[in-house]
Amino acid sequence: MSAGSVSTTYLELSQEDGAAHKFYEVVVDGAVVTVRYGRIGAAGQTQTTTFPTADKARSAAAKKVGEKVRKGYAPAVAGQRAPRSVTRRQVASAPSTARAVAPVLWRFRTGSAAFGIHVDDDRCWVGNQTGDVFTLDHDGGVLARFSLPDGVKCLVADDFWIYAGCDDGRVYDLSSKLPFAAYDVAADVDIFWLDIHEGVLNVSDRDGRLTVIDHEDEHQWARRSQGEHAWMVRADDRAVYHGHQSGVTAYAPDGSGELWHTPTRGGVLFGWQEQDAVYAGTAHRAVQRLSKATGTVEATYACDSAVYSCATSPGGRFVFAGDASSSVYCFDRDGTRLWKLGTGGGSALSMQYRDERLYLVTTDGSLVCVDASEAAVSAAQQGTVPVARDVKLAEALPTYEPATAAAAMPSVSRAPAGAIVVECVRTSGRLRVHVVSEGYDPSWNVQFPRTIREPGARYVVDDLHAASGGFYRVRGEIRRLL
Repeated sequence: MSAGSVSTTYLELSQEDGAAHKFYEVVVDGAVVTVRYGRIGAAGQTQTTTFPTADKARSAAAKKVGEKVRKGYAPAVAGQRAPRSVTRRQVASAPSTARAVAPVLWRFRTGSAAFGIHVDDDRCWVGNQTGDVFTLDHDGGVLARFSLPDGVKCLVADDFWIYAGCDDGRVYDLSSKLPFAAYDVAADVDIFWLDIHEGVLNVSDRDGRLTVIDHEDEHQWARRSQGEHAWMVRADDRAVYHGHQSGVTAYAPDGSGELWHTPTRGGVLFGWQEQDAVYAGTAHRAVQRLSKATGTVEATYACDSAVYSCATSPGGRFVFAGDASSSVYCFDRDGTRLWKLGTGGGSALSMQYRDERLYLVTTDGSLVCVDASEAAVSAAQQGTVPVARDVKLAEALPTYEPATAAAAMPSVSRAPAGAIVVECVRTSGRLRVHVVSEGYDPSWNVQFPRTIREPGARYVVDDLHAASGGFYRVRGEIRRLL
């Protein structure tokens, strides 16, 4: 309590199993109530509401505090509990020893160290440590910016959906203009990498653990692998592939047990997958291709420095690698090195190949587009490269921020033609979302952001897709139905 009409109530919920590590603060200043909430140690999200009178403001604040206390929050002193552990990859980037520089078409500087990348049919995505995610077209034109609350660990795709895993422990769905937190990872998990398959989140962490969370953001199972510093996790219908200091371990998707374990040439620093193989980039200067069925090492791609990232062309016809010395490599399927070129900048922390172009995120925070066609690489080896174009931000760039409460959502008074109506209902003590519109199974749950669920509320969504696990996933914008 402070002097005058200003009062502050600060609460925390920190569970021993790490499932929750959150704070909730309510400040009443006359007729104005300011609520701040989020992960302990983070700045969190803020909402301010002005009431007609100071009495109504105090009454509303008391109601908010009472709701949180009933959920297990307790009075605390800010700063006494430690925040969640966050490890940023400590990387060194030496100059390339390659005699030629890669044919870089364009370069976009994000303004901060960057690690996340994804390239699809329409756009290139890059996320950095200030929480910015930019989308660009394939020619380098900047389209939009997503402003997230914390640094981006990685960007992953699951069919139509694009997700950003952040240092605040949340995984944000960026598939529509209004991003939202789809998953909330336990505070004791120091996230290194994420993958999502059919709505199931797989998290690898500093301690060498694999944590699996279902589409309802509820913990399913966890395993600790033989090595720490697990920088790789990839998943498909067959298994979850976990790469760490001691190699790669494959687990059954339902958590029933280990399928195989294969030691690699050095600790795993990055992972990639194709239909029948996983690729592990290692600290001992190699990428190794492992059979998904048996874990057998099928091929080794030798580099000249520790491998920070790797990728393949479709079907694994060509294998690419980026090392700690600012070089990028191309191999044929069997492991023969076809070329080595300098990036013209830093080392590639992530990469992806698409349509004869290799997209890199480098240690200086740049998204780089390399012409990986045979003609362009051949010319580069002879010393002829294009002049790389520096991409600039548009003056009026569309910027999107996550919705942190139902009040912040866009709303409609009636459902537009063709839209789908869903409703938030309480089932077995939990708030679930079911479909109201005809043509859908009303017993199936809808994967829906927890932060905007309110009992009895109805929402309009653009589209729903059935997932193999027996639930629906939202595609497109979510609006509240008034």
